[in-house]
Amino acid sequence: MRLFMKRLFSQRALVFMTVPFLIWLAIFKYLPLWGWTIAFQNYKPAKGFGDQKWVGLKQFRFMFEDDRFLLVLRNTLAMSLINFVLGFVTAIILALLLNELRNALFKRFVQTISYLPHFISWVVAATIIQTALSADGGIVNIILMKLGFINEPILWLGEGKYFWGIMGASEVWKNIGWNTIIYLAAMTTIDPAQYEAAEMDGASRLQRMWHITLPGLRPVIIVLVIMNLGQILETGFEPQYLLGNGLNVDYSENLEIFILKYGMNLGNYSLSVAAGIFKTVISIILLFSANAIAKRFGQDRLF
Repeated sequence: MRLFMKRLFSQRALVFMTVPFLIWLAIFKYLPLWGWTIAFQNYKPAKGFGDQKWVGLKQFRFMFEDDRFLLVLRNTLAMSLINFVLGFVTAIILALLLNELRNALFKRFVQTISYLPHFISWVVAATIIQTALSADGGIVNIILMKLGFINEPILWLGEGKYFWGIMGASEVWKNIGWNTIIYLAAMTTIDPAQYEAAEMDGASRLQRMWHITLPGLRPVIIVLVIMNLGQILETGFEPQYLLGNGLNVDYSENLEIFILKYGMNLGNYSLSVAAGIFKTVISIILLFSANAIAKRFGQDRLF
C-alpha cells in the first residue's frame, strides 16, 4: 500500500488529469443506473418514487413471452453478426492491400476516398442509399439490369429479406476506411527486417502478408474482437430507423427501436428499461467471456 501511494504521489499530475473524466463517468454513466429501478415497477411518470407500484420481474417475463421482442432480438443479432464479420474481414483486407501499395500519392488518395463516408451523417447516407436502391432510376437496378442479373427493377427497401444485406453493405461502405486506421497503425510496428528476410527467401507478397503481416496484427485483432463482442447487441439506431419502413419492419426493427417504441410512443417506460437492462447484461457477459477465453488460450486481452 505504501508503495502504491508513493507511486500515486509521484504521478499526481496524471491523477489530476483523470479527475474530470472520473467526474463525467460518475455523472453520466453511474448515476443514471438508478433509473434501472423503473424496470421493476409499474412506472407512472406522475407519481413519486415512493408511490410507484413494484412488480418484480413482471416486465422481464412479459418481454421474453412477447413474440415481437423475440423477433426484434433475432433482427438485432442477425444484423450485429453480419456487421461484425463484414466489418472485420473487409477492414483487414483493405488494410493489407493499402500496406502493399508503393505509390504514396495513390495510397493517400485511396485512403481519403475510403474515409469520407465515415464523416457523412446517417441522415445524408440514408438518402444516398435510398436513391441508389430506388426502383425508379436507382443506379443499383440500372447496373444489374445492364448486366442481365435482373429483368425488372427491384424494390430493395420494400422487401424485408434484402434489408440485412443492405445494412451490412451500407455499414461496410460507411466505415471500412475508418476501420483500417488501427490496422495500418499496427502494421508500422512490424519489423521491416522480417519482410526483407522473407523476400530474400523468395516469399511472394501474398506469402509475406499471410506469414508476417497477419501474425503481426493478431494481438490487435483479438482485442478488437473482444471489444466488439461486448457491443454485439449495439446495432445502432439511425440507419435502421431511417431505412426501415412498414414493408420491411419485421427485419429492420432492432432493440433500440423497440425501446423507443415502447418507451416514448406507448409510454411503457418499465418495459423499455427492462429491454435496455437485458441488452447491457448480455453485453457484459459476452465481454468478460471473450476476455476469459482469450486469457485461457494465452492471447492478448483487455484485462
